[in-house]
Amino acid sequence: MKTTPRLALAAFAVSTAITIAAAPTFAQSEDAPYTVVETGRSYARLQEAVDAIGDARGTIRFGSARFADCAVQTQGDVAYVAAVPGQAVLDGVACEGKGALVLRGRAARIEGLTFANIRVSDKNGSGVRLEHGSLSVSQSWFRDSEQGILTGDDPQGVVKIDKSTFTRLGTCEGSGCAHSIYIGNYGALTVTNSRFEQGTGGHYVKTRAAKVAILNCSFDDSHGRATNYMIDLSDGATGRIADNWFVQGRDKENYSAFIAVAAEHQNHTSGGLVIENNDARFAPGIERRSAFVADWSGDAVKLGQNALSAGLTRYEKR
Repeated sequence: MKTTPRLALAAFAVSTAITIAAAPTFAQSEDAPYTVVETGRSYARLQEAVDAIGDARGTIRFGSARFADCAVQTQGDVAYVAAVPGQAVLDGVACEGKGALVLRGRAARIEGLTFANIRVSDKNGSGVRLEHGSLSVSQSWFRDSEQGILTGDDPQGVVKIDKSTFTRLGTCEGSGCAHSIYIGNYGALTVTNSRFEQGTGGHYVKTRAAKVAILNCSFDDSHGRATNYMIDLSDGATGRIADNWFVQGRDKENYSAFIAVAAEHQNHTSGGLVIENNDARFAPGIERRSAFVADWSGDAVKLGQNALSAGLTRYEKR
């Protein structure tokens, strides 16, 4: 039987949860769980490993454990890689009152890590807080935190997310809302083969990037609580949203649209934005009206064929 992308994503999330349950816990371990691959040296604290790489390029390999730890990267190009995907968890600790990884170097790559239970006083606790530079994330799980990934602005930078899962994220309890992911004014955002589920407030994907590609993802809001849009292109954007699966749940703070274009500002053109080959519906038992695409931009957004359930308006100009 051929495995569909959505089944593959679900299987990844389940297998990740199973492997994490078996992982030991390191707060400050004598086993030195972080290894800089290029030198072979190991470190007891993540910050020590990051500092050892400095302004160079290097890879930190994580052992299989739950880590009550965090780090700030201020320079260099650092890869954070789990030795066994799903078995390295940064759990419950935020640096600078921001996130488990605070990144403002040249670039960072994250592979196979889990970020869990990150909360801070301003309700913006993130697995990853990206302040500068480009970021690539793959095979990672962000769960049970106020926010999964939060970035500042870097119009020259790019963010790429692939084969990752975002579970029970978001809140509007602070001065503003936190979201599953919130990408600031970056040059480009690409999200592929990823799953968003069980949101606890805010939007699933909120972005101010000038260009977007959101492809082959699933947005399962059937067990969400007080959530808003599935995708919010806050400042407008060009690019492509295609081959995604959307289910809107019952408990919504705002159910008026699935995808919002330029709802806050028109800082980027949305002319030529393509939205096609998506499947959108309401969870079983829900009967309401909503717009699949709500557009404030006034630009020539291109809607191709999309499979929409009863009650969904294809396009609504606002």
